[in-house]
Amino acid sequence: MEQSSKKNPLGDILQEAMGKVREMVDANTIVGQPILSEGVTLIPISKVSFGFGGGGGDYTPKSGTEKNLTAGLGAGVKITPVAFLVVKEGTVRVLPVAVPAATTLDRLVEMVPDAVDKVSAFFSKKAEERKAEEEDF
Repeated sequence: MEQSSKKNPLGDILQEAMGKVREMVDANTIVGQPILSEGVTLIPISKVSFGFGGGGGDYTPKSGTEKNLTAGLGAGVKITPVAFLVVKEGTVRVLPVAVPAATTLDRLVEMVPDAVDKVSAFFSKKAEERKAEEEDF
């Protein structure tokens, strides 16, 4: 029987390997299941990288006439946490999971959302105090 009319075992190996990677790299791997805790919802976000390598060939043993197939396949998957979406009281924020900022400018950029929240809270508190004072008169 000729090699071309046989079932291709290398193709089967590749199909099975791709199926396993597909199982590992689904949407739930990239955007994780929400975690609920005391009125706050955390949603993990990850980066997924993967790679393949493989090779194969056929050979005829010295004692036979039928060709044999040899093949090897390797795959690797790397899952890296990137950030958390933090949902609290209708507000969504991104909390990055990264190496600490290296420069002063990077640190300042990271501090901007917290500074804006603090300034907003300060002005809201002042407005509430003024409103309470006006009601007392």
